[in-house]
Amino acid sequence: MEHKGVTVWFTGLSGAGKTTISQKVAEELRSQNYKLEVLDGDIVRTNLTKGLGFSKEDRDENIRRIGFVSHLLTRNGVIVIVSAISPYRAIRDEVGKRIGNFVEVYVNAPLETCEKRDVKGLYKRARAGEIKQFTGIDDPYEPPLNPEIECHTDKEELEESVKKVLEGLKKLGYLA
Repeated sequence: MEHKGVTVWFTGLSGAGKTTISQKVAEELRSQNYKLEVLDGDIVRTNLTKGLGFSKEDRDENIRRIGFVSHLLTRNGVIVIVSAISPYRAIRDEVGKRIGNFVEVYVNAPLETCEKRDVKGLYKRARAGEIKQFTGIDDPYEPPLNPEIECHTDKEELEESVKKVLEGLKKLGYLA
């Protein structure tokens, strides 16, 4: 299917639901034969950005690299779905400007909700001091000021959030 390339950037705290929503959006778009790639933060860190730590500089470099790949794909007509905490507003804005066709999806869930969903035990380890510079605990998360789409995963069912993203992409002219 011919369509405009776009990067759909899911940002939010660990456990907010970024990967869950983005996977369902990807499934739906694949079923409609859209060209797309998924860049999940955890997978990218083990391949493209291996060796980077969690300092602000390393986090920014991680996002720049994801943004670079996203830009290449987007300009070639691919829908790129990125799921990455990307805690700092300035670097998200920088990457969004470079890409151009960029839709920021804020997956919004309170810290308490994310901690309850903590399947990997990361929050528990961060609270115990075993993980330093953990976003939301001892490192900040800067929410988007004007995201194109916002999902409140503590109040919405998964299907509602997925529908909100797909309808938002249609409204913005990226989907037929």
